Amino acid sequence: MKVLITGGGTGGHIYPALAIARKIKMEYKNADILYVGTEKGLEAELIPKEGLRFKTIRVMGFSRKLSKNTFKSIKELFLGLSDAKKVINDFKPDIVIGTGGYVCGPLVLTAALKKIPTMIHEQNAFPGVTNRILSRFVDRIAGSFEESRKYFKDTNKLVITGNPIRQDIVGFDKQVAYEDLNIDKNKPFVLSFGGSGGQKKLNDAMLEVIVKNSNNQNMQIIHVTGKRLYESFMKELKQKGVDELIDNIRVYPYFFEVPKALSIADVALTSGGAIAIAEITAVGIPSILIPKAYTTENHQEYNARALEKNGASIVILEKDLNGELLNKEINNLLSDKRKLRDMAIKSRKMGIINADDRILNIVRELIS
Repeated sequence: MKVLITGGGTGGHIYPALAIARKIKMEYKNADILYVGTEKGLEAELIPKEGLRFKTIRVMGFSRKLSKNTFKSIKELFLGLSDAKKVINDFKPDIVIGTGGYVCGPLVLTAALKKIPTMIHEQNAFPGVTNRILSRFVDRIAGSFEESRKYFKDTNKLVITGNPIRQDIVGFDKQVAYEDLNIDKNKPFVLSFGGSGGQKKLNDAMLEVIVKNSNNQNMQIIHVTGKRLYESFMKELKQKGVDELIDNIRVYPYFFEVPKALSIADVALTSGGAIAIAEITAVGIPSILIPKAYTTENHQEYNARALEKNGASIVILEKDLNGELLNKEINNLLSDKRKLRDMAIKSRKMGIINADDRILNIVRELIS
């Protein structure tokens, strides 16, 4: 079986694509998988490390405003369609799977017009523009949020699969996690992270939270700043009079043990990224979500609002966020055990831990 997978630009498109590729490889040992992205996208760095065959095509995103870049992007689109046609003719895939980003457009469209089975995976509650266009041509749409249904015209194509997650997210022995991370299970534990690159607004608010709780022995905090923001965060913390953190408050530039920490956290603080939300709900923990304001089409707020609507999360927009408000919301939640339990149940109800199996079922159906 020959599978062409495409998706690029950001980790939000690439990691689900990698999860799908791994699942196909597990099920079909002899599957020939080709990943197609762009030369300058993050996928050019990540995919070869995964050991997958990787090719590139030329394509760029359209500017929202008419400019000289608009004409350049139109030219690149036609070049991309030409590249896509050549890749597909050479590789002759049995199925083409797109996970979002501009690179998907030429490849999935070309495959659909050639009557090759096609599927797109949409990670967010508000679908990206490329997937909204492609949804008219593909055979199946794998969606992650029920809320995305209203944005697709042909909902008969849509199957809610969820977002593929790291399998080490679920199934941790909690007692082992408490011991490994040196967390006291009798004291509330807050995990705060702003994604792999960090989140400046969350960091600014967490500075105040940490200052306010610098002598609070009854709260445990792990805050992940993001590598590029760590030094400035620690410098500001010192300027605010916190020279040394107490044992139960820890700050890291990057934290490899997030899956383990999620398994025992009482509350998670993060942005509205689709993958983070998938992991939070898979474990079933309450959250305070601060969607990043600068994301394309404000998709993180749509994701966060989906959890808020279902009673699984509290949403604070970046424009409203400050340390005092965040500290108040954290303490209000931690002091209300009944609400915490209720939010945890609702979070877990939204969680999908077998998204890769559901996606594989679609692949089986399309190639049969």
